[in-house]
Amino acid sequence: MGEEETPQVGSPAAFETAARPTRTWVIHPDLKHEPGRRLPEPGLAEAVSLAAALPGLDVLGSEVVRLGRLHPGTLFGSGKVQELKERLLAAGIELVLIDGPVSPIQQRNLERDWGVKLLDRTSLILEIFADRARTREGVLQVELAALSYQRTRLVRAWTHLERQRGGFGFVGGPGETQKEADRRAIDEQVIRIRRQLEKVVRTRELHRSARRKVPFPIVALVGYTNAGKSTLFNRATGAEVLAKDMLFATLDPTMRGVLLPSGRKVILSDTVGFISDLPTQLVAAFRATLEEVLEADLIVHVRDISHPESVEQAADVSEILAGLGVKGETPMFEIWNKLDLVDATTHEGLLAQARARESVFAVSALTGEGMERLFEAISHCFDEEKSGRLIVLPFHEGRRRAWLHSEGVVQDETEDKDGWHLRILWTARQESHWRSL
Repeated sequence: MGEEETPQVGSPAAFETAARPTRTWVIHPDLKHEPGRRLPEPGLAEAVSLAAALPGLDVLGSEVVRLGRLHPGTLFGSGKVQELKERLLAAGIELVLIDGPVSPIQQRNLERDWGVKLLDRTSLILEIFADRARTREGVLQVELAALSYQRTRLVRAWTHLERQRGGFGFVGGPGETQKEADRRAIDEQVIRIRRQLEKVVRTRELHRSARRKVPFPIVALVGYTNAGKSTLFNRATGAEVLAKDMLFATLDPTMRGVLLPSGRKVILSDTVGFISDLPTQLVAAFRATLEEVLEADLIVHVRDISHPESVEQAADVSEILAGLGVKGETPMFEIWNKLDLVDATTHEGLLAQARARESVFAVSALTGEGMERLFEAISHCFDEEKSGRLIVLPFHEGRRRAWLHSEGVVQDETEDKDGWHLRILWTARQESHWRSL
């Protein structure tokens, strides 16, 4: 294949050779003593879904590999490396996806030992984002994230992409002696992209400024990837945003006007899905893309309540929101989506729990169940008159203070010897509920 024929970043032919997809194997390393260790089976399933989200891959097998410790040179012990080599060779595997971090040295050694190409979790997510980005800003942000990642891996970690499809095309010739040239080339690319981004961001800021003059509140949908945000967005707006059972089906933000039951119009924003162990480069690079969330008048956190790690996913989303600078005073609703995927007993239990809480709504965006109550609540959120007051809570009333923060009504808080001093902005409904606690 000549250079002019090399598939480019984000093209469907990215990992295809001739007329067939790349034969792929997915491995989820399970480190027994890792802090915050999660169940390996859902982790493996998510990794397989990530692989399915990238065109041109044919996942022929997947497995959890349990580790007592990490081996610095090859990640796995020599016996396991040989065992996997035989399995990969028998299946004719060409690409291995490791669901976790892999150092450049580990990658180089495993590619040599197994005779395959190898991607770790971060580089796979970068590839997916490169494939999905559609707006000019999205494409530039992905390039910037890839450069930031690649700069830390100057042991020629991505040579497999250069050989197979040209990769991101940012690094020169092979070998350790190229480190300084590589670093200089990357830095020059970063400067170029940042200049282009400045122009794009200025244009977007003009659009945002114009939107601020329109008296419509912004409602931002956030949540773990594949939680059903786009399906909910489509049901609310009548739009036809890509909504598939696929990780990162939405990348660039989409905004539409929605007429609520009260007659009030709001702007609904669908955002990129979050994911555990999101590459730090992408969190930084997509901060601008997620600024719609920072400006939202209401944040709607959509959860896949049928997922076995729904609680952990919700914690990941909360952590990323906090890292983006989302403060507690912004009202937030929590949506327990995908009721249609749980059994009858769980279904009824979730409905009962949601009804007992002010800001939680159990729904199925697919069937429409529970959506009417959600829309009415969004209407009330913007229609109800709010009043401010100062409250002093003794330190032993932590539960009532926690409720105020969960409702997003705390404007300011200080501590004194007599307890917490809170400046509150709330509706009469919220005040009544708080007094009943």
